[in-house]
Amino acid sequence: MLATSALVALGESPDPLTGRVQKDLAQASEAIDILVLLREKTQGNRTPEESDLLEQIIYDLQLRFVRATGVPPSG
Repeated sequence: MLATSALVALGESPDPLTGRVQKDLAQASEAIDILVLLREKTQGNRTPEESDLLEQIIYDLQLRFVRATGVPPSG
C-alpha cells in the first residue's frame, strides 16, 4: 500500500481514485521515509523473504525518487 502510494506520488502510476497521473514529490518522500522507518522498527521480526522484499521495494522507490528529482529522499 505504501509502495503503491509512493509510485502514484512519483507520477509513475495513475491515481486509483481519479485515474490521473500527477506528481507529489513531498508525498512520495514521506511514503519512502515511512517504509524505511518500518524496516528499522521491524528489524529481527521479519522472515528473510519479507526482508528481501522490503529491501527491494525501498531500493526501487529511492532510485525512482532520485531519477525524478536528482536528490535522494530524506530517509
